[in-house]
Amino acid sequence: MFEFAWPWLFALLPLPWLMRLVLPAADSGEAALQISFLGDLEELARRKARATLPSWRQQTPYMLLWLLLLTAARPQWLGEPLPIAASGRDLLVAVDVSGSMDYPDMQWQGEDVSRLDLVKSLLGDFLEKREGDRVGLILFGSQAYLQAPLTFDRRTVRTWLDEARIGIAGKNTAIGDAIGLALKRLRQRPAQSRVLILITDGANNGGQIDPLTAARLAAEEGVKIYPIGIGADPEESSSKGMFTINPGVDLDEPALEEIAKITGGQYFRARDGGELAAIKDTLDRLEPVAQQPTQARPAQALYSWPLAAALLLSVLLVIRELWPNNPVQRWLSKDHFLQQHPDWRARLKRLRLRRRR
Repeated sequence: MFEFAWPWLFALLPLPWLMRLVLPAADSGEAALQISFLGDLEELARRKARATLPSWRQQTPYMLLWLLLLTAARPQWLGEPLPIAASGRDLLVAVDVSGSMDYPDMQWQGEDVSRLDLVKSLLGDFLEKREGDRVGLILFGSQAYLQAPLTFDRRTVRTWLDEARIGIAGKNTAIGDAIGLALKRLRQRPAQSRVLILITDGANNGGQIDPLTAARLAAEEGVKIYPIGIGADPEESSSKGMFTINPGVDLDEPALEEIAKITGGQYFRARDGGELAAIKDTLDRLEPVAQQPTQARPAQALYSWPLAAALLLSVLLVIRELWPNNPVQRWLSKDHFLQQHPDWRARLKRLRLRRRR
């Protein structure tokens, strides 16, 4: 189907005639002569100007040139609508980067690693494989920050996750603020595809929003939350220097379970790398939800054709002005036209006779 992308430009069609009416006549630059009957001469000059206006044959090339320029207002040929696959979900991941996430109590491939390093390794693989999903990243501590907005560029999101550092968002844990920020970003998306994966190793002790209140608001907006509590069991204490630390003592599992229950999600517990890998596989089995299908029509631009014709016509007009006796000028003259078309000469004679009668 043929159409103009900017059809409103055709409103400029009468612009040259309007400018001729509105703008004053150009000054010839000749010396002026003051005489008493100047008014009569001006009236004669106006009559002469009206009588010597260019004929339709002289105006036609310029009208055609202006029309060609307006026709170049992005004409295009639109093909048949083609469907664009839009399956998947909008998946935000909120990662706790408070100081306790630096504790090396997680086991992965026979080595002790910190909680955050394990999350970077396994969750990064999870995000990069979510083909067809929009993924985003929230980092939270004392406050919550949107590190990566929802995007199909999963590799960049993983890079930003790998660059996350302990304490970058503060020392506390603002779980409610993280949920609130995720809700703000997900509420504009289709309700069937709003998912938040919340990873933390502590209890809410910062921020402005209560986690359960934020969870209820998320449930109203159709956001499903999957909390993941990370850290070894409290009884599996490890010593660090002269102090004994229970690495999972601060984890508020009842609150995380309630958040999952309110929003229709599921709570997971990761005590080591094996359990977190199993959780990742479980989340991978979430079937994508089909979103509103979209269509696109391929467009082929055609503006080069009228522009090329306008350029060619401009060159011919310049040749006519610089070379008065050129073939183009002769072709445009009435005598040459009548010589080439004798039948029109006879028609003009008959028309003159009718007018005289």
